[in-house]
Amino acid sequence: MSRIQLLSPRLANQIAAGEVVERPASVVKEVLENSLDAGATRVDIDIESAGCKLIRIRDNGAGIDADDLPLALSRHATSKISSLDDLERVGSLGFRGEALASIGSVSRLTLTSNHRDDTSEGCSALCEGRDMDVQLRPAPHPRGTTVEVRDLFFNTPARRKFLRTEKTEFNHLEEVVKRLALSRFDVGFTLRHNGKVIHSLAGAHADAERQRRVAAVCGPAFMEQALFIEVDRGDMRLWGWLGLPTFSRSQADLQYFFVNGRVIRDKLVAHAVKQAYRDVLYHGRHPAFVLYLELDPAQVDVNVHPGKHEVRFRDSRAVHQCIFSGLHRALADVRPAAGPPPVATAEGFAVDTATGEIATQPGLGWGAPGADSAGAYAPRAYGPAATLAAGQAGEQVRSYAGLHPASLPVAEAPEAVPPLGYALAQLKGIYILAENAEGLVLVDMHAAHERITYERLKAARALDAIPGQPLLVPEAIAVSEREVGLVQEHAAVFTRLGLLVDVAGEESLLVRQIPVTLRGSDVAALVRDVLSDLAEYGSSDRIEAHMDEILSTMACHGAVRANRRLTVPEMNALLRDMEETERSGQCNHGRPTWTRMSLDELDKLFLRGR
Repeated sequence: MSRIQLLSPRLANQIAAGEVVERPASVVKEVLENSLDAGATRVDIDIESAGCKLIRIRDNGAGIDADDLPLALSRHATSKISSLDDLERVGSLGFRGEALASIGSVSRLTLTSNHRDDTSEGCSALCEGRDMDVQLRPAPHPRGTTVEVRDLFFNTPARRKFLRTEKTEFNHLEEVVKRLALSRFDVGFTLRHNGKVIHSLAGAHADAERQRRVAAVCGPAFMEQALFIEVDRGDMRLWGWLGLPTFSRSQADLQYFFVNGRVIRDKLVAHAVKQAYRDVLYHGRHPAFVLYLELDPAQVDVNVHPGKHEVRFRDSRAVHQCIFSGLHRALADVRPAAGPPPVATAEGFAVDTATGEIATQPGLGWGAPGADSAGAYAPRAYGPAATLAAGQAGEQVRSYAGLHPASLPVAEAPEAVPPLGYALAQLKGIYILAENAEGLVLVDMHAAHERITYERLKAARALDAIPGQPLLVPEAIAVSEREVGLVQEHAAVFTRLGLLVDVAGEESLLVRQIPVTLRGSDVAALVRDVLSDLAEYGSSDRIEAHMDEILSTMACHGAVRANRRLTVPEMNALLRDMEETERSGQCNHGRPTWTRMSLDELDKLFLRGR
């Protein structure tokens, strides 16, 4: 090896570019973040050949003084932080001061700016992948900045060979614009590709305008099957739009999570969201959401990744709990609601017009969490009802006979009709046909009763402490010293779950008691999984999830089976139970339990009125 020497500025910039500038989309991200940090309210993006030939971004932000333009193209030169205290409370999207220098080292970069309102003044700086060789020249420009990047990777052909097709590269670039458009509703964005306008988004300030922007970015079908949530938890606020389980995706391609306006991809966030949807999402599907977490900037470290995609939370456990509990409660509180159903096709399936993605469930009407979704309808007394105990679920099936009137009283006003209406008939021993104020309701009786039974089993478990069963021979588990410390730190967690785990040595545990419902399970593997979750997220639902699987199976066996004939009063009682049961839109396996077709949809289906 040769002797140690300093890298040339050009090579150092190109190495930094390898971290910051992966593809044209990376350039757009860095420049747009600078525009937003400069206070821009309008940004225009012009792209040619997916950004390989040209990227031009113009904003109306604060602009840059002519004397500062050469510094703007230097490494580690920034106006956003000046001390360690600033770094620990970063409030801007960019702060390292290396983006423009890195971009300039692998392209022909022109930076034109004016920090005054006088449009006759302005200055332009040119840099073509050279070592600090910046050329300045006068250039009239309105207040704001234009960054023009031509011939990306012209001097690093090896990097250019790794770029994908024009379509793929532009899709990445467009996704960057979408994310930033969702992060700043107050800023207008225009995106053109090869002269064609792809997006033209005006600034959104009112609630209706923000909803229109989300619909424009995520597709109207998302907004039709999403609910708005807002959770305040001390110094944290979580808000945004949460896709219903019925609007699931085959890929995790419609998930946007922002922390203080910065879009992130974080394992802790993904785990909390996955936990919240665990009980309602069909297997293999992914939820859709646009969520915003606001907290003290000092509580989050954004300086842990070159592209700033990842963050580190000071109190990760509190953040995880805020996200999980907020989403879990919102999904649980969604009930069948009166009101117009979402837009649906003749087949009844909501379609995302932007992607052609078909929702897993036909169009539904949903009530907001905590809303009086039944309008003037007050659920009637059921009388004594059997509560299924964990040991009885496989043997006992609740009888619905005689708990509700057989049909809708003639004199009852339409607005008093409950959300799922009143039963008309049973189809093939599988489906309940009912009529509500909007039209026709169809219910999968087994799936619906399965969810009702499952929720009752979980409620019964929550009321009583999880019963434990002592092991005749305690099971020894070899673990690390760190995991022994986790057992001692989280002893209360294990006790609450019905587990009795003792420390037997510096790297050894003894499991003396397990939950009754987990007889025959691989206890050692389960304990290790719980410890892994506690180490990474500060919490775990492995035990509950495993027990829920058992309760789900019991509920499935205890639910009314297909081809069982129900009387009209029994069917009506089942509909009323659905309206009162949490998560009743899906069965335990995530399948839909009901759908609705409005009278207008039926008229279209039969071409009435034409």
